[in-house]
Amino acid sequence: MSETLQATDDVEASSEAEAQTEATTEAEPQSPSKTEDLLVQEGDIAGDYLERLLDLLDYDGDIDLDVESGRAIVSIDGGEDLAKLVGPRGNVLESLQELTRLAVQQETGVRSRLMLDIAQWRAGRRAELAEMGRTTAEKVAASGERARLHPMTPFERKVVHDAVASVAGVHSESEGEEPQRRVIIFPKP
Repeated sequence: MSETLQATDDVEASSEAEAQTEATTEAEPQSPSKTEDLLVQEGDIAGDYLERLLDLLDYDGDIDLDVESGRAIVSIDGGEDLAKLVGPRGNVLESLQELTRLAVQQETGVRSRLMLDIAQWRAGRRAELAEMGRTTAEKVAASGERARLHPMTPFERKVVHDAVASVAGVHSESEGEEPQRRVIIFPKP
């Protein structure tokens, strides 16, 4: 029971840290090959952890490991049951990602920023959010009135901010406290 409470506390602390800007840097910069090796190791540890989870649940799924933009990317595709691991609005997926990051951190001693995708949910969500961010930004640029979007996860807000940045005449900011933090799109003066 105390292990469960500790894991919950660790997940909450990790979520808060993820929502904040990466403000700290390591004392010694790592060489690109050393960083790449660490990310590959993170992916391997995460893959093993998730494979054990799928075995316990008796779910089918193929695990794919990749390194992209300085981050380990782990995706699970395949079986019909995988939608249950995504949950409503990706809530279960977010929790599994945090647990996987904790498993990696426990083994490596280094905080992980790995990204987990299940049944290509994040890829689809990224496309939806980018389109919403662009169209909303275009409306704000045309009308001159700001737009306030619904609360989003850090992943969702980043996608929207990136999409807004591609539209001339607008800028975006996040406001509020988790889990009610949201993106506001403003016209540029």
